[in-house]
Amino acid sequence: MGWLYLLVIAVFVAFCLILAFGKYGSIRLGSDDSRPEYSTFSWFAMLFCAGMGVGLVFWGVSEPLSHFISPDGMEGGTAEAAAFAMKATFMHWGIHPWAIYGILGLSIAYFGFRKGEKNLISSAFVPLIGRKRAEGGIGKAVDVLTIVITVTGISTTLGLSALQINGGLSSLIPGMPTNLKTQIIIIAIVTVAFLCSAISGVDKGIKHLSNFNLILAIALAAFAFAVGPKIQILNNFVSGMGDYISGIVKESLNIHTYSDNSWVINWRVFYWAWWISWAPFVGCFTARISRGRTIQEFVLGVLVVPAVASCVWFSVFGSLGINLGINGIIPLETLGELIATPETALFAVLNEYPLGAVLSVMAVLLLCTFFITSADSGTFVLGMFSSDGQLDPSNVRKVTWGIAISVLAVGLLISGGLKSVQTVSIVIAFPFLFIILACCWAIVKSLKNETTNFNTNTEDKKKT
Repeated sequence: MGWLYLLVIAVFVAFCLILAFGKYGSIRLGSDDSRPEYSTFSWFAMLFCAGMGVGLVFWGVSEPLSHFISPDGMEGGTAEAAAFAMKATFMHWGIHPWAIYGILGLSIAYFGFRKGEKNLISSAFVPLIGRKRAEGGIGKAVDVLTIVITVTGISTTLGLSALQINGGLSSLIPGMPTNLKTQIIIIAIVTVAFLCSAISGVDKGIKHLSNFNLILAIALAAFAFAVGPKIQILNNFVSGMGDYISGIVKESLNIHTYSDNSWVINWRVFYWAWWISWAPFVGCFTARISRGRTIQEFVLGVLVVPAVASCVWFSVFGSLGINLGINGIIPLETLGELIATPETALFAVLNEYPLGAVLSVMAVLLLCTFFITSADSGTFVLGMFSSDGQLDPSNVRKVTWGIAISVLAVGLLISGGLKSVQTVSIVIAFPFLFIILACCWAIVKSLKNETTNFNTNTEDKKKT
């Protein structure tokens, strides 16, 4: 189904852009006089931390290096491979994942805040199949599937985060063991922290921690830029953005008909499926913090700002890794061994640069705070999904979900099943391709009805 993923995700991107610049862009997610609850900075910070967070730190060095060493259809370790690495990484972390998140987020926000429906994905089905079915078996199935995907996705991420934090601490503290016991202790400590944040609510813990996260991420990227190959970083960003923007249509639909498709399937299609598995969580949280914004503000804010921030991030950290290989500082074989363990690759690369230890400390701290913000946002969203869409679920419910996902993360580490559960999440996520398509249809249908009713009422007033 690789062709289907590529085609449908390209449609999602086009759908978002048409909505942003179309005639419905001025409609607010709420009443006509509603205004945003959070400042633009806090809104962007929470979007960034919930949507990308840990993934940026985990893959910041490893993914560009992987594409540099094993590019699609060309020799690895060359200047051409380096250019391909940046373009491919920008493609995977650019506007495509945020289009997926944006459609589900817009669906929940529009039907919840403007139409007064429950803050659930199943609410989008009301204009399509009627309220009785949307609140009956079909809607329940969608909501249960949403919870299952969210739980497995967050638990897998917590497990991966624990592995990388352990790897970072081991590189900083001589004698620090890299084993299951240490990883369980890390999860236990972070669980207490994110539960405290989740209990304090969006306005206190989650918002303030996300603001701190964004500032720390900017500081880490700035320090890495200062000690890294500055011209190469800037060139990679500019050239990578040029390749990405100019080739976005071709790359969105690029699948080989008569040659090896392993790279496309293992990277691009895998990523599209993985983002879909995260979409219910990120989409719901995005909707929760976006009341009062116009559709245009929402779509452009969700699509453009996090995507550009991700491209800047990968330009910095991807260049740090590629620079070591293309200049022969570390042999390609050794770099290949590094990316085989992505949880430690970042720290191995940072140690090759001045102030590497300082950068590693900042990276571990950022990992911990990203870990906390992803988990507390996740428990908040699971609380909403499991309490019939309540915007402020009870603390008991949030704590229950927080403990559940942490215990599951530990169980996955013990069984060595992180990869398996990641695959299961993607399989479960396949039906969400069609659920998100249904959300697109529901949004358009409701917007058309809304503007038709508005125009009719306006004409009636003029006649009166």
